Amino acid sequence: MLYNIAMARGESGRIVLEIDPSQKEELYSVLRRDGLTLKDWFLRQAAQYLCDKDQLSLFEVPLVAEEPALYKATHGSASVQVDKEISNNTKVKSE
Repeated sequence: MLYNIAMARGESGRIVLEIDPSQKEELYSVLRRDGLTLKDWFLRQAAQYLCDKDQLSLFEVPLVAEEPALYKATHGSASVQVDKEISNNTKVKSE
């Protein structure tokens, strides 16, 4: 889930963000496999994002915050409502 949280922003060129440690390790692993550094990857992604910011895509759905997926659990022959922990402090109710 995406959160709209005011973040500190200084005058330097440094960007600091916090992500899930397992996602961080997976990202670094894939970047290493592809021969990229995090900085290289980020600069490519940022340049492409800025290039495309004013142009809508005909074929891709833009990345936006969306409602969490609902999950259905069954108990015997009746459906029951279940609270599932999806990620950090995010609960999803399903029926």
